Amino acid sequence: MRVVAQRVAAARVEVGGRVSGSIGRGLLLLAGFAAVDSADDIAWMSGKLVRLRIFPDAAGVMNRSLLEIGGELLAVSQFTLYASTKKGNRPSWSGAARPEVAQPLFEAFVRQLERDLGRQVQTGVFAADMQVHLVNDGPVTLVIDSHNPA
Repeated sequence: MRVVAQRVAAARVEVGGRVSGSIGRGLLLLAGFAAVDSADDIAWMSGKLVRLRIFPDAAGVMNRSLLEIGGELLAVSQFTLYASTKKGNRPSWSGAARPEVAQPLFEAFVRQLERDLGRQVQTGVFAADMQVHLVNDGPVTLVIDSHNPA
């Protein structure tokens, strides 16, 4: 499981000109899944994200978590995080889970985030053509991989 987490002042996702999810201060999560991902990957990733100390404290040091600031989450499924560009100029998507595997994983991820955060998580629409709008705060952007938790 791979996630690009962006600290945002605000973010929203639109599908067909309609807003499907919108948040204020918090994290925008672009989440991709591989066929080998499991409930363990989801639990680890969710716990890591809600407890990541990437929000400033009173001294301006990144020392507070999403939980501590009462921040919001917007999760968007993004299979392109598993693109391989090793051969040629056309990306291969073979590392990404097929939709029938990825959609239940994404839905389980959102449910786990809601349990860990203690509030509703906003989302995009799975497999839709989406427009994501964000105000990246910092900017702070992290790439986290559950199979390479360095």
